[in-house]
Amino acid sequence: MAKTELAVAELIWNLIAGKTGNTSKVTYFPQKPAFPEESPEGEERLERMTPESQGISSAHLAAFLEALGAEKSTDIHQVLIARNGKVICECGYAPYPAGLWHASYSMCKSITGMAIGMLIEEGLLTLEARVVDLFRKRKNLLHLLRQKDITVRHLLTMTSCVNFNEAGSVTGNDWVRGFLESGLGGVPGKEFMYNSMNSYMLSAIVTELTGETLMEYLTPRLWEPLGIRRVFWESCPMGITKGGWGLFLRPEDAAKLGILYLNKGKWKTKQLVRAEWVEDSCREHVSTPSVMSSHGYGYQMWMGGREGAFNFNGMLGQNVVAYPDLNMVIVTNAGSQELFQNCVLMGIVKQYFETDYAPPGQLPPDPAAQRSLRNTIARLEGKAGRAVTIRSGGWGRKGKEVWKRGESWERKARGDMLLQSLDGCVYELEEAHVGLMPLMMQVFHNNYTDGMHAIGFMVKKDGLYVKFYEGEEVLCLPVGMPQDKGTKAADVDFHGEIYRIATTGAFAEDEDGKTVLKLDFAFLEDACRRKLKLYLDGDRIEARWDETPGKEVIMEGLDSITDAEGRMGFLMNAVREIGGIDVFHLLVERTIQPICRGKRKVQAAAAETEETAEREEIAESEEMAEAKEMTETKEAIETKEGAAETEGRAAEAEKTDETAAEAACMEGRVQT
Repeated sequence: MAKTELAVAELIWNLIAGKTGNTSKVTYFPQKPAFPEESPEGEERLERMTPESQGISSAHLAAFLEALGAEKSTDIHQVLIARNGKVICECGYAPYPAGLWHASYSMCKSITGMAIGMLIEEGLLTLEARVVDLFRKRKNLLHLLRQKDITVRHLLTMTSCVNFNEAGSVTGNDWVRGFLESGLGGVPGKEFMYNSMNSYMLSAIVTELTGETLMEYLTPRLWEPLGIRRVFWESCPMGITKGGWGLFLRPEDAAKLGILYLNKGKWKTKQLVRAEWVEDSCREHVSTPSVMSSHGYGYQMWMGGREGAFNFNGMLGQNVVAYPDLNMVIVTNAGSQELFQNCVLMGIVKQYFETDYAPPGQLPPDPAAQRSLRNTIARLEGKAGRAVTIRSGGWGRKGKEVWKRGESWERKARGDMLLQSLDGCVYELEEAHVGLMPLMMQVFHNNYTDGMHAIGFMVKKDGLYVKFYEGEEVLCLPVGMPQDKGTKAADVDFHGEIYRIATTGAFAEDEDGKTVLKLDFAFLEDACRRKLKLYLDGDRIEARWDETPGKEVIMEGLDSITDAEGRMGFLMNAVREIGGIDVFHLLVERTIQPICRGKRKVQAAAAETEETAEREEIAESEEMAEAKEMTETKEAIETKEGAAETEGRAAEAEKTDETAAEAACMEGRVQT
């Protein structure tokens, strides 16, 4: 049994068995910082123009935004459209704000391809260079026998046919070694086999040849010239930038990269990427399976549906779609249920901007349509004066709003009463095997849960807070209830990594009349969400978890990475022997959609409430003592100043008397 296959099987088994802590064989260290709110020095914004000034109808863009928002399977987060280098439309679908950086997944592979073009231009690399020769310090007979024919070109076109794939990222720290020692699943250069480790090896080549990480290498050559400052790219345990995933990028900055390639690698007056490299990257070098794309693959780049079109594409809806004949770039971030280009989201993009779409260079001003577009964006962003609410009937299903005009006051009163009844309550869970961070994010960021052992609630003047006791940490999140008119966001620390979460909640009743608190946790910088239904029944609580992307997407990913050398992986075979593959699917489903039960800790809750009150009392006493001290200090200063002033006046009077007496004496002497 292969080492990689065994490690993957062990990880999957640990996850479905409910084991917590760092369950992978990869060393964890915190990386991701909080999103920088302030625009740093040197950051440049693209020029904003009206759609009509660039030949695009505002009504057409409004219809496009509406179509993306109406298709629930896309779970669209952000959209930005630029034409002729000018931003003509941008929208953040509530609760996702426009301008926040977002996980790009495989979209960043195209940026790794740019770096390889720069290395070639600098004379440090060639397309036909053998990978084994580039890593001379690691070269041995095994590598030569297995991978002697693999070149940089094969890595760029996903035709290396190396079996060490995405699963390798959870099997150990040395991914370069794992890649070089792996066998082949085909003839290099002859077959397209999508593998993110090809992109990782390209990043490793940058480091091997320059001594810099891919991030360091690109900073003066790409990020700084484009005015991109708020960008973060994860690295592997060996310090090598991941290359094929792990990049967090703002939509506007992603658009700059697409515009750069539309301009043949030129930005303003500077040629950042050789024009010939851009052209070579953006043409088909290998055909691809129709389930992935119908247009082929270039150098770390997918081909598009219009003439000369190309796409930076990442799973779950991360795209930079470039149309050279329109001089247009469309950026999307989403949490869809699909992995590749042939998906519902891209189908909507094609419907509105491909086929026979031929806009003019300019259109007459249309104030009414522009106003309608602004109103559409405001509504989609949750800024149109109405609350962003979770609707009854469950997520993903249409239903009636929680608040009805005729019974709004009654429901509000009941909601307030329910909130007060939760204040200070802590429920101890029977099993601690669930974490707040979605399972997919845990695996991608190598950041695993310590296990949630309790759920608590706190009500303050600004509303409801839910508290998750995970390991030794307490994760406290404000909840946007219907009366709060929207979601509430907070930065949460997961083992030293900061993620922003927007939380929305609402009370409902199940079919048995039991109270249910529905909570939706949107990880605003990523494609994943957590959903929680809390069934409250006296001193008992039942927590039903779910996450998106759901079971189908996760199983598709697991099936692909555990199918080694065209065979079912060890774990799959083992499960099949004991009862069929359906057993495995059931176990994964229970992992993705777990049910946890618990009991109210009355004493603990009371103690916590008492402790909170005590802390507030202490804080208030400290504030009062500080105010008193300041007052006393001020009074003392004023008293001292007053005494000094009185003493000064007395001294001055005495001096005046002495002067008068002296003058009198002098006068007497003169007269004498």
